[in-house]
Amino acid sequence: MEGAPPAPTHIARWDLDKTYLRTEFDTVRELVKTALERPDEKKSHPGAGALLRELQAGGCEVHVLSGSPEQMRRRLEEKLRLDGIHFASLTLKPNLQNLLRLRFRSLRGQLGYKLPALLRMRAHVEPALRETLVGDDAEADAFIYALYADVCAGRIGEDALERLMRADRCHPEEIQEAVGAARAIEEGEVVERILIHLDRQTPPAEFDAFGPKIVPFYNYFQAALVLHEDHRFGAEAVLRVGTDLVLQHRFDGDALVRSYLELARRGHLRGDGIDDLVLGLERWPAGDARRALYGLDEVQVLGRRARELREACAVGLSRRPRAEGMPDYDQLVGGHNRRRK
Repeated sequence: MEGAPPAPTHIARWDLDKTYLRTEFDTVRELVKTALERPDEKKSHPGAGALLRELQAGGCEVHVLSGSPEQMRRRLEEKLRLDGIHFASLTLKPNLQNLLRLRFRSLRGQLGYKLPALLRMRAHVEPALRETLVGDDAEADAFIYALYADVCAGRIGEDALERLMRADRCHPEEIQEAVGAARAIEEGEVVERILIHLDRQTPPAEFDAFGPKIVPFYNYFQAALVLHEDHRFGAEAVLRVGTDLVLQHRFDGDALVRSYLELARRGHLRGDGIDDLVLGLERWPAGDARRALYGLDEVQVLGRRARELREACAVGLSRRPRAEGMPDYDQLVGGHNRRRK
């Protein structure tokens, strides 16, 4: 059909609170403040909007799945539009419905809400499309996303899924929804990458148990570096995310290099995108005025220290432990939901 949008080449599923938006909800006062903020008052994490826009430009379809209540839909939609984010879907938590139906455990629980939602959405996706999942360390995202990946791949059957959700004290209806949705999807290795924003500065090693697909990151330049090596976009996109941090959030060239080195030393970068980054820097605009405008002087530090970046990648890959087999979900289920504790 003429005028129809092009078919997506990839799916990105994003959480909102503490992943995209800088929100606090640990106290009643913080919850009320978050609920009453106007769309233009809500702050996004540095570089998050730039990264999402680059994913979209590369043909990625964005789906937002948030634990924020349904009553915040209008304000959240407006905030995303103000930031230039075009989302294919925005799924919010039906907490009023949970309250009216006396499903009190569901008010705080995340597994019983997010896992069925992810599986339902997957059933409507072209089976060949792969996914990148982005969450944070404030709730249960790492556990839920890893479990979702293994359910999609057929490594977690119905009996194991029911057992794990019961252990998490999910409502029986939520368990039935998840099992029914899992039956409707075509099995496959659909989850390419899981990115966990370390909003609460959780030690990255705590996520090793979930396997190599999960990458904990401190800032969105690090996330862009991983997605570049995953071939989700080109070097110019990484550099634009970097310059957004330089121009809007007071990063400098040394901060960008430190971000690369920290991630590489943890073994999450192979280094095969460094040459592409160097070429991208060479193609960027020259001239003093444009260099200052685009933050080129700062991002050029990456090219000058390319050898150091490669060495860090080699060291990190040699040291990183390789998890074998599937995560031990039975052991992990008891401690994955920080917020409920």
